[in-house]
Amino acid sequence: MEQHKGAEYRVEHDSIGTKEVPEDVYYGVQSLRAAENFHITGLTMHPEIINSLAYIKKAAAITNCEIGLLNKKKANAIATACDEILSGRFHKDFIVDPIQGGAGTSLNMNANEVIANRAIELLGGQKGDYSIVNPNDDVNCGQSTNDVIPTAGKMTSLRLLGRLKTELRRLNDALCAKAEEFNHVIKMGRTQLQDAVPIRLGQEFKAYSVAILRDIRRMDKAMEEMRTVNLGGTAVGTGINADEAYLQRIVPNLSEVSGMELVQAFDLIDATQNLDSFVSVSGAVKACAVTLSKIANDLRLMSSGPRAGFNEINLPARQNGSSIMPGKVNPVIPEVVNQVAFNIIGNDVTITMAAEAGQLELNAFEPIIFYCIFQSIDTLAFAVRTFVDNCVTGITANEEHCRIMVENSVGIITALCPHVGYEKAAELAKRAIRTGEPIRSLILQEHLLDEAQLDEILNPVAMTEPGISGRELLHR
Repeated sequence: MEQHKGAEYRVEHDSIGTKEVPEDVYYGVQSLRAAENFHITGLTMHPEIINSLAYIKKAAAITNCEIGLLNKKKANAIATACDEILSGRFHKDFIVDPIQGGAGTSLNMNANEVIANRAIELLGGQKGDYSIVNPNDDVNCGQSTNDVIPTAGKMTSLRLLGRLKTELRRLNDALCAKAEEFNHVIKMGRTQLQDAVPIRLGQEFKAYSVAILRDIRRMDKAMEEMRTVNLGGTAVGTGINADEAYLQRIVPNLSEVSGMELVQAFDLIDATQNLDSFVSVSGAVKACAVTLSKIANDLRLMSSGPRAGFNEINLPARQNGSSIMPGKVNPVIPEVVNQVAFNIIGNDVTITMAAEAGQLELNAFEPIIFYCIFQSIDTLAFAVRTFVDNCVTGITANEEHCRIMVENSVGIITALCPHVGYEKAAELAKRAIRTGEPIRSLILQEHLLDEAQLDEILNPVAMTEPGISGRELLHR
């Protein structure tokens, strides 16, 4: 906790007792107790969940005013305070740790107190005079932590997933551009890291883009899971202490003020008990991270060398690779993508276990779920951004080296199987490996096929797309 040396204090009380709170701050006694109890990560709340809470509290004030439970003056002051938070003000007064006990009650009360104290000021009062605007009775009217916090978590996830999708679309575009640029580059395909059959470098990059499109579709489905909220269910989904008119209006009002398409769960008890939707989102994010990590692995392998590795492609040189080896450049961008993926996979395990650990009418472990899922989505988006800007767009191909490796590879013998038989092809492959002679020379020596036949069969371009001759492919 930040010390307020020389500051004046106001005295606030809660059900635990009284406590001095620095006069200049907008949080109150319950926020302060939580900050003292839960110094866990040393981090502050994600700014987007603070904004999500502001949207919820504004929508609640509007709704409670519409149904006559909150006078217009108070409602307007609360709404204005929320708008100020959405503009970036008062975020420093959200002091509770992201990981906290109490199913998010500390975070909900932090929002209630900051909004109440700012509304009090707007109405001409002094912070802490909750007779003017009360954090519980006014700001939290018709709500419970148990419907506010899950809703805020879903809204935040929606915002972050939208940003991730933007970055993934950029990556898909970059991969498609490389697929076109490298479409004519013939290289050796490999299975289990052993020479297999020829493939075009462009085909590999096109496959990467298709995998990313599949991940984008998973993100779309994950976002749909996040649109269903339990706001209005209050404590356990029964809607206790929420007016029936409030229950009907709160989610439409929240959709309007936030600009999000949200729907109220048809079974609020289920939506309050179960957090499987976050497991689903985490699964989609994890699947995408796995896809990206595999692509990063491939790029590191294909760029390995430059003299003693594959050396098929060149990654942009971003920084020195060694403090002792001059001229060494490492694949640092793919490496950071790998590391982000490892962390996301770990976060997915945490989210899964936390969702499973819910009991009866509530899951108390939403804070750790949100901490992990926000981190996973954010870091994946940032990783994709640097992957696109600092790696993928700058990749170049060592075309001649790729071609030579194909021509000297035993892997092209596969194309000869239909013409000389599997056993003869295997014999030739073994001899080529043993002697170092090219497959083409061995075929001609044994008069198995003539030059023209070999040109047609062993054309590496034709072998990368069945039924199309190399000449036709190169002139597309």
